[in-house]
Amino acid sequence: MKPFIPIFLLLTSLSWPTQAYDTYQQEEIVQKVEAFFGQGAENIGEVVQKVFEDHGEPNAFIAGEEVGAALGIGLRYGRGTLSFAYGYDRPIFWQGPSIGIDLGVNVAKVFVLIYNLPSEDLLFQRFPGVEGSLYFVGGIGVNYLQSSDIIVAPMRFGAGWRQGISAGYMDFTERAHYNPF
Repeated sequence: MKPFIPIFLLLTSLSWPTQAYDTYQQEEIVQKVEAFFGQGAENIGEVVQKVFEDHGEPNAFIAGEEVGAALGIGLRYGRGTLSFAYGYDRPIFWQGPSIGIDLGVNVAKVFVLIYNLPSEDLLFQRFPGVEGSLYFVGGIGVNYLQSSDIIVAPMRFGAGWRQGISAGYMDFTERAHYNPF
């Protein structure tokens, strides 16, 4: 005769899958950000701490650079390396337009924390957002962009002269595009 196991015992012994990603710890990201931006980025630890307080641990990041310019209507182009916490890296590009009260030119190193990204393919889309900036020679800023459950938090350490507020998007692609739309 086969042993009888009550169904509720079977159900309580199962571990239900949850949406779990390999993630980066805050100390690990602070070290990577400080190494990427170098000694010139003061208070970068505070910026990273704020992003972690708002969204927790990211499961991917992008380290790269971008150039942007605006005279009411702005353009942004960037490139970098997408890195997942489980150890996968690949090149990535982004571009996007903006519109608003925005004026100037800037070049920036960009470190983007990415949350809730189940696969790299889902990053290749537009992430809308609003950004305020004030660069005069240099500065660091962060803003949040979201599409579905995926959140990207670009931290920019820039040089140049640019100020204003604008609405736009970052469009991530596998190859560089000159058309920002």
